Amino acid sequence: MAPAKPIAVGISETSAANAALMWAAARANRLHCPLAVVNVVDDRWMAAEVLPYLEVLRESGLGLLKEAGEKATAAQPGLEVSLQLLEGGVGAALGDYSKNASMLVIGTSGHNRGALTDRALQAAATAECPVAVIGDGQSEGRGILVGVDGSREATQAVAFAAAEADALGEELTILYAFTGPNRWIAAGLPQSSFATHVVEEERIVLSETEAGLRQDYPDLAVHTVMETVLEPADALLRAAAGARLLVLGSRGKGAFGRFVLGSTAHAVLTQPPCPTVITRMHKQHDG
Repeated sequence: MAPAKPIAVGISETSAANAALMWAAARANRLHCPLAVVNVVDDRWMAAEVLPYLEVLRESGLGLLKEAGEKATAAQPGLEVSLQLLEGGVGAALGDYSKNASMLVIGTSGHNRGALTDRALQAAATAECPVAVIGDGQSEGRGILVGVDGSREATQAVAFAAAEADALGEELTILYAFTGPNRWIAAGLPQSSFATHVVEEERIVLSETEAGLRQDYPDLAVHTVMETVLEPADALLRAAAGARLLVLGSRGKGAFGRFVLGSTAHAVLTQPPCPTVITRMHKQHDG
C-alpha cells in the first residue's frame, strides 16, 4: 500500500497562518496522515549582490518551520510532521508543491485583498489538490455547506462535501444561487412563463445534484436551498456564516482556465466566512 500523501500547510509569521497550522494538524491527526509544514522564501527579486541577505531569510524560514513543527506536535501528540523550505514566488511554489499533497492549507486575513489573500487565491488557482483557506479567529461552526451551479466541478465539490459531512457527523446543505429571472425583471422585462420555466429547470439541476447522495450516504441529512435573489457569492457568504466548512469547486474560464478561479470562488476567498475548501477538478478525457 502506498503511503498516504501528507496534508501540507503554508506558514508565515501571521496569526492566520497559525490558525491554518492548527486546523491542518487537527485534520491530519483525524485522517491519520502526515503533516508537511511548508515555508516559502520569496527569492524572485534577489540579485547576486544580496545573496548574504537571502541566507538570512533562509535561516529565518528554518526557524519559523521548527517553531511551527513544535506547535503542531504539541497540539497533536504522535502526529508525523515534516518541515519543508521552498524558494520562489509564494503562490507558485505552494501550487507546485501541492502535487505531493492530499490537501494544501493556507491562512488568510479575510478582511481585504492583501498579500495573504492574494497568495491564497494564487495557490487555490494553481494547486493540484484541494485547497483549504482558513481565516483568523474563525470559531468552530456546525454543518457543511457546498455551493453548486450544475457544472462538473460542482458535482465533484458535492462529492467532497458529502464525504466530509458523513465522516464528521454533520448535516450537508447544497446551495444553488441562481439570479437570472430576477435580473430580467429588474431590467424592466415582464415576468413570464419562460422565466418560471427557467427556475424550474434549475430546480431540476439542484435535485439531480442531490439524488446520488441518498444511495452513497443513506444516513446523511441533506438539505437543498435555491437562492434566486442574492448573487452567488453573497448567498454563500451569508449561508456559510456559522458553518463548519464551506466547499466550492474551482471553475476557470478561457484557454488558461486551469490557472483561473471562477468568479464566485474568487469572491468568497477574499473574505471566507468559515474554513473554505476549493476542490480541484479531475479532468475527464473524451474518446
